[in-house]
Amino acid sequence: MKRALITGINGQDGSYLAELLLEKGYEVHGIVRRSSSINTRRLDHLYVDQHEPEVRLFLHYGDLGNSEQLSNLIYNIAPEEIYNLGAQSHVMVSFETPGYTGDVTALGTTRLLEAIRRSGITTRFYQASSSELFGTSPPPQNEYTAFRPQSPYAVAKLYSYWMTVNYREGYGLWACNGILFNHESPRRGETFVTRKITMALARILAGQQDFLYLGNLDASRDWGYAPEYVEAMWLMLQQEVPEEFVIGTGDSHTVREFLQAAFEYKGLDWEEFVRFDERYVRPNEVHSLSADASKARRTLGWQPSTDFQTLVRIMVDADIAALRA
Repeated sequence: MKRALITGINGQDGSYLAELLLEKGYEVHGIVRRSSSINTRRLDHLYVDQHEPEVRLFLHYGDLGNSEQLSNLIYNIAPEEIYNLGAQSHVMVSFETPGYTGDVTALGTTRLLEAIRRSGITTRFYQASSSELFGTSPPPQNEYTAFRPQSPYAVAKLYSYWMTVNYREGYGLWACNGILFNHESPRRGETFVTRKITMALARILAGQQDFLYLGNLDASRDWGYAPEYVEAMWLMLQQEVPEEFVIGTGDSHTVREFLQAAFEYKGLDWEEFVRFDERYVRPNEVHSLSADASKARRTLGWQPSTDFQTLVRIMVDADIAALRA
Protein backbone atom coordinates (compact mmCIF):
# COMPACT_ATOMS: atom_id res chain seq x y z
CA MET A 1 0.00 0.00 0.00
CA LYS A 2 1.44 3.34 -1.08
CA ARG A 3 1.51 6.21 1.41
CA ALA A 4 0.88 9.81 0.40
CA LEU A 5 1.17 13.03 2.38
CA ILE A 6 -0.98 16.03 1.40
CA THR A 7 -0.54 19.54 2.74
CA GLY A 8 -3.74 21.56 2.50
CA ILE A 9 -5.79 18.35 2.52
CA ASN A 10 -8.84 20.18 3.86
CA GLY A 11 -8.97 22.55 0.86
CA GLN A 12 -10.83 22.01 -2.40
CA ASP A 13 -7.97 20.24 -4.19
CA GLY A 14 -6.79 18.39 -1.11
CA SER A 15 -10.17 16.81 -0.49
CA TYR A 16 -10.59 15.69 -4.12
CA LEU A 17 -7.03 14.36 -4.19
CA ALA A 18 -7.61 12.43 -0.96
CA GLU A 19 -10.71 10.87 -2.54
CA LEU A 20 -8.76 9.87 -5.63
CA LEU A 21 -5.84 8.35 -3.72
CA LEU A 22 -8.11 6.41 -1.37
CA GLU A 23 -9.93 5.00 -4.40
CA LYS A 24 -6.55 3.89 -5.73
CA GLY A 25 -5.77 2.04 -2.50
CA TYR A 26 -3.38 4.53 -0.90
CA GLU A 27 -2.89 5.21 2.77
CA VAL A 28 -3.43 8.98 2.91
CA HIS A 29 -1.97 11.38 5.48
CA GLY A 30 -2.94 15.03 5.58
CA ILE A 31 -1.61 18.09 7.38
CA VAL A 32 -4.20 20.46 8.84
CA ARG A 33 -3.72 23.63 10.84
CA ARG A 34 -5.00 23.67 14.39
CA SER A 35 -8.14 25.78 14.72
CA SER A 36 -10.68 26.36 17.47
CA SER A 37 -13.41 25.64 14.93
CA ILE A 38 -13.72 22.48 12.85
CA ASN A 39 -12.13 23.08 9.44
CA THR A 40 -12.30 19.61 7.88
CA ARG A 41 -15.86 19.65 6.51
CA ARG A 42 -14.68 18.83 2.97
CA LEU A 43 -13.32 15.55 4.36
CA ASP A 44 -16.29 14.51 6.50
CA HIS A 45 -17.56 11.99 3.94
CA LEU A 46 -14.13 10.29 3.89
CA TYR A 47 -13.75 10.01 7.63
CA VAL A 48 -13.49 6.56 9.19
CA ASP A 49 -13.21 6.15 12.96
CA GLN A 50 -9.51 5.82 13.80
CA HIS A 51 -10.26 2.66 15.81
CA GLU A 52 -11.60 0.80 12.76
CA PRO A 53 -9.17 -1.66 11.13
CA GLU A 54 -9.86 -0.40 7.60
CA VAL A 55 -8.92 3.22 8.29
CA ARG A 56 -6.60 4.65 5.62
CA LEU A 57 -7.02 8.40 6.15
CA PHE A 58 -4.97 10.06 8.88
CA LEU A 59 -4.91 13.76 9.76
CA HIS A 60 -2.00 15.43 11.53
CA TYR A 61 -1.79 18.90 13.00
CA GLY A 62 0.97 20.89 11.37
CA ASP A 63 1.94 24.19 9.82
CA LEU A 64 4.05 25.12 6.81
CA GLY A 65 5.73 27.69 9.03
CA ASN A 66 7.17 25.05 11.40
CA SER A 67 10.27 23.32 9.97
CA GLU A 68 10.78 20.92 12.88
CA GLN A 69 7.20 19.73 12.78
CA LEU A 70 7.34 19.15 9.01
CA SER A 71 10.60 17.21 9.35
CA ASN A 72 9.15 14.97 12.05
CA LEU A 73 6.02 14.23 10.04
CA ILE A 74 7.91 13.41 6.86
CA TYR A 75 10.43 11.22 8.69
CA ASN A 76 7.78 9.32 10.68
CA ILE A 77 5.27 8.85 7.85
CA ALA A 78 7.89 8.18 5.15
CA PRO A 79 5.45 8.75 2.29
CA GLU A 80 6.20 7.61 -1.25
CA GLU A 81 4.43 10.71 -2.57
CA ILE A 82 4.09 14.25 -1.18
CA TYR A 83 1.62 16.75 -2.61
CA ASN A 84 2.19 20.34 -1.47
CA LEU A 85 -1.20 21.99 -1.90
CA GLY A 86 -1.04 24.13 1.25
CA ALA A 87 -0.77 27.89 0.74
CA GLN A 88 -2.32 31.28 1.35
CA SER A 89 -3.99 30.94 -2.03
CA HIS A 90 -6.26 33.98 -2.37
CA VAL A 91 -4.77 36.50 -4.80
CA MET A 92 -6.58 39.58 -3.48
CA VAL A 93 -5.79 38.68 0.14
CA SER A 94 -2.10 38.42 -0.77
CA PHE A 95 -2.02 42.18 -1.44
CA GLU A 96 -3.24 42.75 2.13
CA THR A 97 -0.96 40.13 3.74
CA PRO A 98 2.17 39.94 1.55
CA GLY A 99 4.50 38.91 4.37
CA TYR A 100 2.28 36.07 5.56
CA THR A 101 1.70 34.95 1.97
CA GLY A 102 5.44 34.83 1.36
CA ASP A 103 6.11 32.90 4.56
CA VAL A 104 3.48 30.22 3.93
CA THR A 105 3.28 30.02 0.15
CA ALA A 106 6.99 30.53 -0.66
CA LEU A 107 9.07 29.59 2.38
CA GLY A 108 6.66 26.80 3.32
CA THR A 109 7.69 24.98 0.16
CA THR A 110 11.37 25.43 1.01
CA ARG A 111 10.80 23.99 4.47
CA LEU A 112 9.16 20.93 2.95
CA LEU A 113 11.89 20.39 0.37
CA GLU A 114 14.60 20.80 3.00
CA ALA A 115 12.79 18.36 5.31
CA ILE A 116 12.71 15.80 2.50
CA ARG A 117 16.41 16.31 1.77
CA ARG A 118 17.44 15.97 5.41
CA SER A 119 15.18 12.98 6.08
CA GLY A 120 16.91 10.86 3.46
CA ILE A 121 13.64 9.19 2.47
CA THR A 122 12.87 8.35 -1.14
CA THR A 123 9.74 10.19 -2.18
CA ARG A 124 8.20 12.03 -5.08
CA PHE A 125 7.24 15.67 -4.54
CA TYR A 126 4.48 17.61 -6.29
CA GLN A 127 4.44 21.39 -6.03
CA ALA A 128 1.14 23.13 -6.75
CA SER A 129 2.15 26.00 -9.01
CA SER A 130 -0.32 28.43 -10.54
CA SER A 131 -1.25 30.05 -13.84
CA GLU A 132 -0.88 33.36 -11.97
CA LEU A 133 2.86 32.91 -12.61
CA PHE A 134 2.27 34.01 -16.20
CA GLY A 135 0.71 37.32 -15.20
CA THR A 136 0.80 39.69 -18.16
CA SER A 137 2.36 37.26 -20.65
CA PRO A 138 -0.09 36.99 -23.56
CA PRO A 139 -2.15 33.80 -23.97
CA PRO A 140 -2.08 30.97 -24.70
CA GLN A 141 0.48 30.06 -22.03
CA ASN A 142 2.50 26.84 -21.87
CA GLU A 143 5.60 25.48 -20.14
CA TYR A 144 7.86 27.82 -22.13
CA THR A 145 5.91 31.06 -21.59
CA ALA A 146 7.72 33.79 -19.65
CA PHE A 147 6.68 34.29 -16.02
CA ARG A 148 5.48 37.83 -15.20
CA PRO A 149 3.75 37.60 -11.80
CA GLN A 150 1.44 40.45 -10.82
CA SER A 151 0.64 39.78 -7.15
CA PRO A 152 2.39 38.79 -3.91
CA TYR A 153 0.68 35.40 -4.26
CA ALA A 154 2.08 34.89 -7.76
CA VAL A 155 5.57 36.02 -6.69
CA ALA A 156 5.47 33.56 -3.78
CA LYS A 157 4.40 30.77 -6.13
CA LEU A 158 7.24 31.70 -8.49
CA TYR A 159 9.72 31.34 -5.62
CA SER A 160 8.28 27.90 -4.85
CA TYR A 161 8.44 26.91 -8.51
CA TRP A 162 12.14 27.65 -8.78
CA MET A 163 12.99 26.16 -5.39
CA THR A 164 11.37 22.93 -6.54
CA VAL A 165 13.48 22.96 -9.71
CA ASN A 166 16.62 23.83 -7.70
CA TYR A 167 16.18 20.98 -5.23
CA ARG A 168 15.65 18.62 -8.14
CA GLU A 169 18.74 19.76 -10.02
CA GLY A 170 20.95 20.43 -7.00
CA TYR A 171 20.11 17.51 -4.71
CA GLY A 172 18.56 14.95 -7.04
CA LEU A 173 15.11 15.07 -5.43
CA TRP A 174 12.23 13.72 -7.50
CA ALA A 175 10.25 16.96 -7.64
CA CYS A 176 7.95 18.52 -10.20
CA ASN A 177 5.63 21.50 -10.68
CA GLY A 178 2.05 21.37 -11.87
CA ILE A 179 1.08 24.75 -13.33
CA LEU A 180 -2.65 24.51 -12.93
CA PHE A 181 -5.02 27.06 -14.40
CA ASN A 182 -8.18 28.03 -12.51
CA HIS A 183 -10.20 25.01 -11.44
CA GLU A 184 -13.50 25.22 -9.64
CA SER A 185 -16.16 23.06 -8.00
CA PRO A 186 -18.86 23.19 -5.31
CA ARG A 187 -16.00 22.86 -2.80
CA ARG A 188 -14.32 26.07 -3.98
CA GLY A 189 -13.68 28.57 -1.20
CA GLU A 190 -16.56 30.95 -0.65
CA THR A 191 -14.50 34.12 -1.26
CA PHE A 192 -13.33 33.08 -4.75
CA VAL A 193 -15.25 34.83 -7.51
CA THR A 194 -16.87 31.76 -9.10
CA ARG A 195 -18.25 30.46 -5.81
CA LYS A 196 -19.17 33.97 -4.74
CA ILE A 197 -21.33 34.20 -7.88
CA THR A 198 -23.05 30.84 -7.52
CA MET A 199 -23.73 31.31 -3.80
CA ALA A 200 -25.17 34.79 -4.40
CA LEU A 201 -27.40 33.43 -7.16
CA ALA A 202 -28.75 30.74 -4.83
CA ARG A 203 -29.51 33.37 -2.16
CA ILE A 204 -31.11 35.74 -4.66
CA LEU A 205 -33.40 32.95 -5.85
CA ALA A 206 -34.30 32.20 -2.23
CA GLY A 207 -35.04 35.86 -1.50
CA GLN A 208 -32.16 36.10 0.96
CA GLN A 209 -29.95 38.55 -0.98
CA ASP A 210 -30.64 41.53 -3.23
CA PHE A 211 -27.33 42.35 -4.90
CA LEU A 212 -23.92 40.87 -5.64
CA TYR A 213 -20.90 43.20 -5.46
CA LEU A 214 -17.91 42.48 -7.70
CA GLY A 215 -14.83 44.19 -9.14
CA ASN A 216 -13.31 43.68 -12.59
CA LEU A 217 -15.71 41.75 -14.84
CA ASP A 218 -13.39 41.75 -17.86
CA ALA A 219 -10.71 39.44 -16.40
CA SER A 220 -10.59 36.31 -18.55
CA ARG A 221 -9.75 32.93 -17.02
CA ASP A 222 -9.41 29.32 -18.13
CA TRP A 223 -11.84 27.59 -15.76
CA GLY A 224 -11.90 23.80 -15.40
CA TYR A 225 -13.41 21.22 -13.04
CA ALA A 226 -11.26 20.54 -9.97
CA PRO A 227 -11.77 16.73 -9.65
CA GLU A 228 -10.23 16.30 -13.11
CA TYR A 229 -7.23 18.44 -12.19
CA VAL A 230 -6.21 16.36 -9.17
CA GLU A 231 -5.98 13.37 -11.47
CA ALA A 232 -3.37 15.32 -13.45
CA MET A 233 -1.40 15.84 -10.22
CA TRP A 234 -1.36 12.11 -9.59
CA LEU A 235 -0.37 11.35 -13.18
CA MET A 236 2.64 13.67 -12.91
CA LEU A 237 4.03 11.64 -10.01
CA GLN A 238 3.65 8.39 -11.93
CA GLN A 239 6.11 9.45 -14.64
CA GLU A 240 9.69 8.14 -14.79
CA VAL A 241 11.19 11.62 -15.02
CA PRO A 242 9.98 14.69 -13.05
CA GLU A 243 8.86 17.51 -15.34
CA GLU A 244 6.71 20.62 -15.29
CA PHE A 245 3.22 20.49 -16.81
CA VAL A 246 0.61 23.11 -17.66
CA ILE A 247 -2.93 21.91 -16.90
CA GLY A 248 -6.01 23.67 -18.27
CA THR A 249 -8.85 23.54 -20.79
CA GLY A 250 -7.66 26.11 -23.34
CA ASP A 251 -11.15 27.65 -23.23
CA SER A 252 -11.22 31.04 -21.50
CA HIS A 253 -14.18 33.14 -20.36
CA THR A 254 -14.54 36.48 -18.60
CA VAL A 255 -16.10 36.97 -15.19
CA ARG A 256 -18.98 38.64 -17.05
CA GLU A 257 -19.51 35.47 -19.10
CA PHE A 258 -19.51 33.37 -15.92
CA LEU A 259 -22.17 35.66 -14.48
CA GLN A 260 -24.25 35.44 -17.63
CA ALA A 261 -24.03 31.64 -17.80
CA ALA A 262 -25.00 31.25 -14.14
CA PHE A 263 -27.92 33.70 -14.06
CA GLU A 264 -29.33 32.72 -17.47
CA TYR A 265 -29.32 29.09 -16.34
CA LYS A 266 -31.95 30.13 -13.78
CA GLY A 267 -33.77 32.57 -16.06
CA LEU A 268 -32.41 35.80 -14.59
CA ASP A 269 -30.66 38.85 -16.06
CA TRP A 270 -27.42 39.23 -14.10
CA GLU A 271 -27.22 42.98 -14.77
CA GLU A 272 -30.24 43.54 -12.52
CA PHE A 273 -28.43 42.07 -9.53
CA VAL A 274 -24.71 42.90 -9.89
CA ARG A 275 -23.10 46.09 -8.61
CA PHE A 276 -19.52 47.34 -8.99
CA ASP A 277 -17.32 47.75 -5.90
CA GLU A 278 -13.86 49.23 -6.43
CA ARG A 279 -12.60 47.51 -3.26
CA TYR A 280 -12.47 44.27 -5.24
CA VAL A 281 -10.19 45.68 -7.94
CA ARG A 282 -6.60 44.44 -7.60
CA PRO A 283 -3.63 46.85 -7.62
CA ASN A 284 -2.17 44.80 -10.49
CA GLU A 285 -4.49 42.93 -12.80
CA VAL A 286 -3.94 39.77 -14.83
CA HIS A 287 -6.12 40.26 -17.87
CA SER A 288 -6.15 36.94 -19.70
CA LEU A 289 -5.06 33.39 -18.94
CA SER A 290 -5.56 30.47 -21.32
CA ALA A 291 -3.73 27.15 -21.11
CA ASP A 292 -1.87 25.34 -23.85
CA ALA A 293 -1.90 21.91 -22.21
CA SER A 294 -0.72 19.99 -25.27
CA LYS A 295 2.28 18.57 -23.35
CA ALA A 296 -0.04 17.11 -20.68
CA ARG A 297 -2.27 15.57 -23.35
CA ARG A 298 0.73 14.10 -25.13
CA THR A 299 2.79 12.87 -22.16
CA LEU A 300 0.24 12.23 -19.40
CA GLY A 301 -2.72 11.30 -21.58
CA TRP A 302 -4.73 13.87 -19.61
CA GLN A 303 -7.50 16.04 -20.97
CA PRO A 304 -10.54 17.70 -19.39
CA SER A 305 -14.05 16.44 -20.05
CA THR A 306 -16.23 19.04 -18.26
CA ASP A 307 -16.97 22.11 -20.39
CA PHE A 308 -17.57 25.63 -19.13
CA GLN A 309 -21.38 25.59 -19.22
CA THR A 310 -21.51 22.25 -17.40
CA LEU A 311 -19.09 23.48 -14.73
CA VAL A 312 -21.21 26.56 -14.06
CA ARG A 313 -24.39 24.50 -13.78
CA ILE A 314 -22.75 21.98 -11.42
CA MET A 315 -21.78 24.81 -9.08
CA VAL A 316 -25.14 26.60 -9.28
CA ASP A 317 -27.11 23.41 -8.62
CA ALA A 318 -24.88 22.50 -5.67
CA ASP A 319 -25.27 25.88 -3.97
CA ILE A 320 -29.03 25.89 -4.47
CA ALA A 321 -29.24 22.39 -2.99
CA ALA A 322 -26.99 23.36 -0.06
CA LEU A 323 -29.18 26.36 0.75
CA ARG A 324 -32.29 24.16 0.80
CA ALA A 325 -30.71 21.47 2.99
